[in-house]
Amino acid sequence: MGSKKVRIGIAGVGNCASSLVQGLSYYRDARGNEPIPGLMHADLGGYHVDDIEVVCAFDVAKGKVGRDVAEAIFNAPNNTFRFADVEATGVRVERGPTLDGIGKYLRDEIEEAEEPVANVSALLRESGADVLVSYLPVGSEEATRFYAECALEAGCAFVNCIPVFIASRPEWRQLFEQRGLPLIGDDIKSQVGATIVHRLLANLFRERGVRIDRTYQLNFGGNTDFLNMLERERLESKKISKTQSVT
Repeated sequence: MGSKKVRIGIAGVGNCASSLVQGLSYYRDARGNEPIPGLMHADLGGYHVDDIEVVCAFDVAKGKVGRDVAEAIFNAPNNTFRFADVEATGVRVERGPTLDGIGKYLRDEIEEAEEPVANVSALLRESGADVLVSYLPVGSEEATRFYAECALEAGCAFVNCIPVFIASRPEWRQLFEQRGLPLIGDDIKSQVGATIVHRLLANLFRERGVRIDRTYQLNFGGNTDFLNMLERERLESKKISKTQSVT
């Protein structure tokens, strides 16, 4: 076990956050020296899954804001398979700013909460968060920059799981380096999604002496990100990210 907890905040309590929170519960007793279906590393750098603790969370949906994280992760429009019973965390989902987080197709699926927008940086500090994990919807350029700035103000590491370029930009890297804060991203892959399979297939062709002149990838999914990706203007950074990942 690690010497202390890793306290995390979550921006965007959607399907990916649901998988994370459920996984923290499901794998908390996993042994690091045994093969574990569904998990690459139970112990990483001396920290175990059980050392990760959710201390704050932010969303904009009426069905999530004001609810315990353990309840909010199962509320609509989330549809992640329920694979773990999650005990109440005592952490209430706070109202984050909407900004550009909800696309025109997603608006039909989400009713926004009426609660006033929380002071994100203050809540990160008060909760003692070490890391802010961003699971915002695809195309949330303004909202991602907002949460990155809040992480800087609060002295938190920032993990950007979506294809908005933060860690990829020198100016953002410099800001986090100056404060001695980790910055990770951008666009975290699914465990066995289209991108990692595409990359491995491309590498297999190379290793077998085959030259690839052209290749393309189709993405199909059932979460709300795919509603946002129906808007071509929200998809530009996603296409760049996917292309760089494979090539």
